[in-house]
Amino acid sequence: MVLGFQTRIVWYPHMASIVGKRRGKRTYYYLVESARVDGEPRIVSQQYLGTAEEVLARLSGTATGAPVRTQHKGFGDLAAVWSVLERLDVAGVIDRVVPRRFHAGASVGTYLALATANRVVAPCSKLGFADWWATTAGPRWVKIGPAALDHRRFWEAMDRRSEQQLRVVEAELGRRVVAEFGLDLSGLVVDMTNFATVIDSANDRAPIAQRGKATQKRVDLRLVGVGLVVTRDGGVPVVSHADAGDRPDVTQFPAVIDELLDRYRQVGEQVESLTVVYDAGQNSEANHARIERARIGFVGSLAPSDHPELLAIPTARYTPVDADRYPGVSCVDTTVTALGVTRRAVLTHSPTLQQAQSRGFDQTLAKAQGRLAELQARLARGRTRRDRSAVEREITTILGPRWVAEVITATLTGDVPATLRLSWHTDQAARRRLEGRVFGKRVVFTNRDEWTTAEVVAASRSQSEVEAGFRQLKDPRWCRLAPCTTGPTKRSASTSSTVCWPWRSRTCCVAMPNRRGCTCPCVSCWGSWRASRRLSCSTTTAARAAPAPAASLPTATPPSRRSTTCSPSTATPQPADQPERTPG
Repeated sequence: MVLGFQTRIVWYPHMASIVGKRRGKRTYYYLVESARVDGEPRIVSQQYLGTAEEVLARLSGTATGAPVRTQHKGFGDLAAVWSVLERLDVAGVIDRVVPRRFHAGASVGTYLALATANRVVAPCSKLGFADWWATTAGPRWVKIGPAALDHRRFWEAMDRRSEQQLRVVEAELGRRVVAEFGLDLSGLVVDMTNFATVIDSANDRAPIAQRGKATQKRVDLRLVGVGLVVTRDGGVPVVSHADAGDRPDVTQFPAVIDELLDRYRQVGEQVESLTVVYDAGQNSEANHARIERARIGFVGSLAPSDHPELLAIPTARYTPVDADRYPGVSCVDTTVTALGVTRRAVLTHSPTLQQAQSRGFDQTLAKAQGRLAELQARLARGRTRRDRSAVEREITTILGPRWVAEVITATLTGDVPATLRLSWHTDQAARRRLEGRVFGKRVVFTNRDEWTTAEVVAASRSQSEVEAGFRQLKDPRWCRLAPCTTGPTKRSASTSSTVCWPWRSRTCCVAMPNRRGCTCPCVSCWGSWRASRRLSCSTTTAARAAPAPAASLPTATPPSRRSTTCSPSTATPQPADQPERTPG
């Protein structure tokens, strides 16, 4: 007779256990805590204990293997950015559009995702990427060989993309960002700038790099123009457009608007609900006619000096905009005829802007007065060889800056060089009239008649979102476009895209905490992530070969600062309702 015995296995959730993992000829033990996540058992935390000898030594109180070497790896900022790239499936989106070469060390999407992460965290050239990558914890979750990180492999990946494929990828990523983070597309801000490159002047393979008016004052370098459309909600880029650096912004505005409308229709929105915000640098009758034909809302700016009838409105007609949101700012709600149409105009006055303009004008006046005094003294010595017309041209140049000729009056006497004399004076009454008439005033031009003046002013001031983004793109610490040494046009376009994507990724990193109720400032979150480091230790004897557990990616909670304990890894704090995630 055979007796059957049935063993009952009881699963205790949230119970710690010791698990052995075989590595080669040795077994290493971990303290593991499991829990049910979405109905299935998952490991939510694990801590390395060591080999059997080390565990026995700890229990018996004897000394264990001591660390002989430690390494601090950059972790927090890179992990935060990489988690956003994985969440948006950036590499997957690119790989579905651009096929992978069979002998490539990684897919095109992987290379561009790596380039994007580098631009956010610590921008460097592709030649220096491998050295930077070795100082981070990235190799723990991105398995790619050192040979595959050669700079030539990155350029080959960029060469695989055509401009049409680039547009498809950007459109898909834009849809994913909007859907994933619930961005508000009812108000978008448009602006353009250019970036200095170090592309050689004799390089004719990059016609997109041209010499022009450099916003960075680098007139010795070739320029690449970039137009961007960002949301008023967080300043997240949704459309980018690269063009030659010698083209004025006003000529590129229609192309950016057309691309924006195409993207907007792709996400299923009615264009009539869209409001585009742009500055006076995009103004022209042709551009405004394009806006009117599209039947979209707009909030633009007009130069106050072009509309003296608005500047002549008496101060008594001004009313406060919103005492709580804009203390001290007043306005007049009226209409104006400009750019071929008659539309609503909101003339605003800001004491803060008036004071800033007054200080700037005082500096301009002081510079002009100094040059006039120098010229006056030189003429008084009677040793100039220039004729009267040449001296008059110099005086005109000195009085050329805006408003200077209204305040300073210069008189030149004499006919021959030896008898030329200059006298000048500053009219303080004219200075006061100028300040009262012009300083502190802005003209906002819009077709949103149903909006309140506070809403119009808020939309106009959202222009600072894209301007702040441009400053960030030129910041040497992260998300910068330079160094740009690429040759063919599509490489330059790819470089500008892998800069716009980092900006998008960084703003999305900040958007995650904000969407979940985090009230800390963006800079505070990012600063704590950048300060996070992973500590790797090597110990003596058996402990030296022990493998460390995989890294976990940060979620909405900022990573902890540098670890002070000698553990194999510095884990990122996770929300209580979420398990620790292990990247693939």
